[in-house]
Amino acid sequence: MTMAATAAKHDCPVSHCDPYSRENLMDPHAMHAELRDAGPVFRLDRYDCYGMARFAQVHQGMNDWQTYSSASGVGLDDFRKTRPWRPPSILLEVDPPLHTQTRSVMSRVMSPAAMRQKREEWQEKADHLVDDLVARGSFDAIADLANVFPLRVFPDAVGLRPEGRENLLPYGNMVFNSFGPRNEVFLESVANAQPVVQWIMDQCRREVLTPGGFGAQIFEAMDRGEIDETQAPILVRSMLTAGLDTTIIGIGSMVYAFAQFPDQWQVLRDNPALLRPAFDEVVRWASPVQTFFRTTTRDVDVEGVTIPDGSKVLMFLGAANRDPRKWERPDDLDIRRPTIGHVGFGTGIHGCVGQMVARMEADVVMTAMLKRIKAIEIAGEPVRHLNNTLRSLASLPVRVIPA
Repeated sequence: MTMAATAAKHDCPVSHCDPYSRENLMDPHAMHAELRDAGPVFRLDRYDCYGMARFAQVHQGMNDWQTYSSASGVGLDDFRKTRPWRPPSILLEVDPPLHTQTRSVMSRVMSPAAMRQKREEWQEKADHLVDDLVARGSFDAIADLANVFPLRVFPDAVGLRPEGRENLLPYGNMVFNSFGPRNEVFLESVANAQPVVQWIMDQCRREVLTPGGFGAQIFEAMDRGEIDETQAPILVRSMLTAGLDTTIIGIGSMVYAFAQFPDQWQVLRDNPALLRPAFDEVVRWASPVQTFFRTTTRDVDVEGVTIPDGSKVLMFLGAANRDPRKWERPDDLDIRRPTIGHVGFGTGIHGCVGQMVARMEADVVMTAMLKRIKAIEIAGEPVRHLNNTLRSLASLPVRVIPA
């Protein structure tokens, strides 16, 4: 990884690094530090795009949809020039006015009030799951907890039939991989795409969804004329990624974080009221979503550097969330830290619509764990799962000491 800076005061630094190499996907922190130090904006010559890794610029860019548009795709591909591998999302990959229309429907269906109605049921299921795991003493926090609980509650809430739910995680893996280049990581994920994608599309039809679920409520919004008949199944499809992948990674990251920072687990056990800010701090520290692209709609000046109209700009959310210009001791987990403004769920109008789901599921799982677990210890080598956009673990062996 090398950085070449041109001589003129306002010329743009150029990076020769590959953010999508297996090495950098495995451990991006050294690359992030170099990119932050390069300047407020830089060019990634390998992908002929611009990048931002400092908190100030990432936060500002993510909040300025008029200048940094999502409508040309939030991945490396420019939808004005290439055909996406699947129909674009009408939530994530559109701007107002369409985004305002679809977001309002989805935000109402997946609102905090809707989540509160699920709390008692989800808490009971979390309690049973954690009871079983604590009785075992040792388990894989990913395979036995983070992957299990969201798949146990969220598909039911959406109204999916039980058969075929094993397709949900491979589908999310494909979607988030597609935001990067067509590298080996992407190609491996789509090797068996056709049956997975077909199953997903089949589940988004009104006649297969359970009445009263989140999916059925999308079609009820169609009946009221809030969206049309082509948009309803696409919104149901968006729900299947918005409500699962970041939730799964968030739960796994919480276990990993508190195993590495046992003093913070004790702080949380002593004061369970910190649970919500603790989850935000974990999301800042772990940044499950590492990157998203935007496309400029005009020539834009960033501290003396001009990014031309129509340029792809890679926003490094993970780097921004550990920018020492914004956070003190950014590599440490500190659940008392004020985390307002972190970009772990994105920010602005395109902030993660599924974050209410992630928050509620993390809350009930951690509530169950706090009552039953005194300490969490890593009991084997963690294994990373590589994805072009998400940073997660494939395996995390842990041992727990009962409370």
